[in-house]
Amino acid sequence: MKKILVANRGEIALRVMRTARQMGIQTVAVYSEADREAPHVRFADEAVFLGPAPSSESYLKGNEIIAAAKRLDVDGIHPGYGFLSENADFARAVTASGITFIGPGPESIEIMGSKLAAKDAVKQYDIPMVPGIDEAVTDPEVAKSIANQIGYPILIKASAGGGGKGMRIVEQPEELEEQMARAISEAQSAFGDGSVFVEKYIASPRHIEIQVLADSNGHTLYLFERECSIQRRHQKVVEEAPSAVLTPEVRKAMGEAAVKVAKACDYLGAGTVEFLIDKDLNFYFLEMNTRLQVEHPVTELITGVDLVEEQIKIARGEALEIQQEDLKINGHALELRVYAEDPANNFLPSVGKLERYLPPTGEGIRLDDGYTEGMDIPIYYDPMIAKLITYGKNRAEAIQRMLIAIENYTIEGVATTLPFGTFVLEHDAFLSGQFDTQFVKQHFDPKQMQNGTEDEQEVAAQFGVYLYEQHLNHLQVPGEADSQWLTNRR
Repeated sequence: MKKILVANRGEIALRVMRTARQMGIQTVAVYSEADREAPHVRFADEAVFLGPAPSSESYLKGNEIIAAAKRLDVDGIHPGYGFLSENADFARAVTASGITFIGPGPESIEIMGSKLAAKDAVKQYDIPMVPGIDEAVTDPEVAKSIANQIGYPILIKASAGGGGKGMRIVEQPEELEEQMARAISEAQSAFGDGSVFVEKYIASPRHIEIQVLADSNGHTLYLFERECSIQRRHQKVVEEAPSAVLTPEVRKAMGEAAVKVAKACDYLGAGTVEFLIDKDLNFYFLEMNTRLQVEHPVTELITGVDLVEEQIKIARGEALEIQQEDLKINGHALELRVYAEDPANNFLPSVGKLERYLPPTGEGIRLDDGYTEGMDIPIYYDPMIAKLITYGKNRAEAIQRMLIAIENYTIEGVATTLPFGTFVLEHDAFLSGQFDTQFVKQHFDPKQMQNGTEDEQEVAAQFGVYLYEQHLNHLQVPGEADSQWLTNRR
């Protein structure tokens, strides 16, 4: 494999390209009108213009991407995450064109792309699942019968897709019919598939996922867990590895269950098996993401494994060189997704220009970003600016480094989730490890976050005045007669 096209944009495109370059592989970028000057375009060896800014007219044009790849003699296509990464038809078309798809086979994507099909595939492996029914439901009376059997509250959930769309919590029987209609409508609108199913709602669960790797020689292993419970609108914002609450026994059981899930769909490459964990550390299979995850860097830091490099090697038909017993957890890692969103205004998107953009640096700090100062945050794509990752020898050190990194990360022109990151990392619930997916609902106070930011600004202003007064004499502008620079200039 001598040349790879990355069918994506921003930080993930750059991240894939960096590993490819280290492996001696040339890269091809694709871009829309909005990304003409983007860093991933400049970094690549070659670049292909796809079309106007909307993703439907650029990054989702699979046939044009494949045609460009063939024209440029590309050997492999890496989809990143989002866009076409979990599109089975795209994976099938790439393979049919004679180009290697750097990801799982289309059959695996199809099975795990449907929550109902995924549950059906793993049944034989005796993997714990949330009580409920594993088939599509459209009749409210049937749903009521199921709810009466498993008990309220229940969760009505879209079979296709994710991100909280097509999902409704039902506390009482009289709410069921209306909430079910809403879930079906939203699922149809978002995914083109109105199939929903019913399961028991686990109140205040933790969201923990297991990273897996599988090669074409039947070798599958797990690279431990990532804690992803700090979320807004069912989407992750802060992730860490390892989890602060898993015991070695539960970690091993979850890892082995994740391997079984991967084998259930004949998986190939890097994937993530997601679980819900209750307060007693009972775990339940949720779904499998058949791609690289946004939060994969925390796993890389605690294991020393470059997941993109492994993806490429597996796609080339190479066997995994690491064994399960070789993998150890070393240290602790955190990731904050830096979104162009306003946490003080219900995390609504904040589009605009990056008037100032100064990333942090230092020991234990990694930044995966795709923007530079002066660029606009487009309204057409996910509003994530960067992923800020810190690593320490333990959890406390990783947290402290993250707090320092946030403080030294200057972004002006748009609101971001940086202040929210500070709020989370300084909160007692997070520091103690006693939190769950309801953290934002139970603990987040925008006013408290804003007061903290204002206090910091006041301290900085007072310190600036102090420095000015202390060094006032040194700030005096010399007279023209005493200025050698002015004399020389004349």
